Amino acid sequence: DSLTKARLNTYVVSASIENSSIQNLNEPVTITLQHIDQNTGNAAVHCVFWDFQKNNGLGGWNTSGCEMEYTDMNYTICFCNHLTHFGVLLDLSRTEIDITHDRILTLISYAGCGASSLFLGITLVTYLAVEKLRRDNPSKILLNLCAALLMLNMVFLTNSWLSTFNQPGLCITVAVLLHYFLLAAFTWMCLESVHFYLSLVKVFNVYVPKYILKCCIAGWGIPAIVITIVLIINKDFYGNGSHSESNPFSNFCWIQENIVFYISVVAYVFLVFLTNTAMFITVLLQIHSMKSRTQKRSRFWNRSFLQDLRSAFSLMFLLGLTWGFVFFAWGAVRIFFLYVFSILNTLQGFFIFVFHCLMKEEVVKQCRVHFCWGRFRLSNDS
Repeated sequence: DSLTKARLNTYVVSASIENSSIQNLNEPVTITLQHIDQNTGNAAVHCVFWDFQKNNGLGGWNTSGCEMEYTDMNYTICFCNHLTHFGVLLDLSRTEIDITHDRILTLISYAGCGASSLFLGITLVTYLAVEKLRRDNPSKILLNLCAALLMLNMVFLTNSWLSTFNQPGLCITVAVLLHYFLLAAFTWMCLESVHFYLSLVKVFNVYVPKYILKCCIAGWGIPAIVITIVLIINKDFYGNGSHSESNPFSNFCWIQENIVFYISVVAYVFLVFLTNTAMFITVLLQIHSMKSRTQKRSRFWNRSFLQDLRSAFSLMFLLGLTWGFVFFAWGAVRIFFLYVFSILNTLQGFFIFVFHCLMKEEVVKQCRVHFCWGRFRLSNDS
């Protein structure tokens, strides 16, 4: 009953070694399953494992993380080895990749998330420590976005380790937190784009009473509603998709049902991505129009172009447009775009720090006033 429009066509194979824990194998164990009935019609074949956590503990077949290596009329070769790289959060195909690419992407993901967490923390501390920097609404929205991204990175970095405890309740909690902070980060990116639109595109300033409070309710509340709905329907939609002990870091707590994944993650992210792309284009056109009215093309045109380019890159990372690379990760170019996706998005926190701390004159000035000494220090009235 776990797999609609499919039937079991092999005997069920299980293996264990008494009083031993099988870990750190150089290669996954290859399992060859002989067909009970010959697959003469070349029907689609799926490799599955028995997930004891499905159906409220009754168990059920699960395809997540299992890959078919080879199949013909008489037998099929399978092995399961779940993704751990950052691309797993939005991997639309939900299928395995070559183990070499998997390891490289995992290293990139952990290194990038670690660096991002560090720089997001520095950004948060800088803005929170200096009262002048967090007075305006853009800074308050940026703080919430950084907080959501920092928590997303931290949960991702600890996910594999926590999943090794083999506690279903703990794994569901970790998966829920990962889902929540992913949606929260995207919601704050969307609010960032809406704020830019209201500030730069609207001819007259739009006054919204208790603006930041309403942003916080939307930014943290909408993802909570989505998570609550999923949990009410079935908490077992979350869990550990890996059944492999060949790699201690192969386990990963995430959404297990494809339909839930595509509706509550992909559709949500795609909607935000389309909104942010539209706002991004509109804001850039408005910035270009404002500059065109105030200055004519001259020998300073190259400098103006570079400033526009810097603004574009800054907005791309702030609004999360680099996440759009995952939508192109299909077919022959899938691996290439997964690399681009993992590199850019695990380093999103680093780029936010560069564009909104290092390259922002007011932030650099306030840091020199409050955190520097000697000849680097500025006085308050400078």
